[in-house]
Amino acid sequence: MEAVVKKISFYGLVVFFILAGLNHFIDPEFYYPLIPPYFPFPIWINIISGLLEIVLGTALLLSGYRRYASYGLIILLILFIPSHVYFIQVGGCIDGGLCVPVWVAWGRLMVIHPLLLWWIWINRRR
Repeated sequence: MEAVVKKISFYGLVVFFILAGLNHFIDPEFYYPLIPPYFPFPIWINIISGLLEIVLGTALLLSGYRRYASYGLIILLILFIPSHVYFIQVGGCIDGGLCVPVWVAWGRLMVIHPLLLWWIWINRRR
């Protein structure tokens, strides 16, 4: 049973990051307002982060690259922290975009983000 749970966790992680990366291209307008205005080239930031999520998520499937892909995803998530902080600073509401209570914005940073980091960490050696 434990092996099944580990397998589901691993493939769930792969699918999560590939779909998250694809979403950067399917709905880029969702991401642009979440990129802090002090970062230049938001379109390129969105494209590069989407590509990295797809490439690194796919690389998890290659046992020789899994650890590197895991570390790459961890670095990528750390690089996303300013976006979460910015979202909190604007009160969890982007004009014409995502709008949630500020406690949800905090939850994304303080709960969901660490859980994603942990999920990657526990699957780095699968």
